[in-house]
Amino acid sequence: MTDNRKYDRLPSRLRCWCEGDNVTVYARIGNLSEGGLFVRTSTPLAEGARAVLRFGMGEAQEVEAHATVVWTRSSGAAGPPGMGLRFDDVDAPKLELIRKIIQSEQNGRKPGSP
Repeated sequence: MTDNRKYDRLPSRLRCWCEGDNVTVYARIGNLSEGGLFVRTSTPLAEGARAVLRFGMGEAQEVEAHATVVWTRSSGAAGPPGMGLRFDDVDAPKLELIRKIIQSEQNGRKPGSP
């Protein structure tokens, strides 16, 4: 896999809901960026599949975003199993919320806390 990412990735402690065709996964986010995220799961959706993601730091700071699976990795491969998803059609308010979540992850605290 080549690294064609436009955005820096940040390791994450968050979990997310990922809803695809006939499947819903609740899993840990391995890393997060303005352009997408890596979801750790042993049951990834197929490459090219569309999904709805919900993640954040509590109800007031939750993002719901549409995304496309751009790659998958199975168990036994280099790195944890899961899937890389690219956000689709993120508007300015949603992007700002994603940036706040990333900033909070960088600082190791919840949004709005001192």
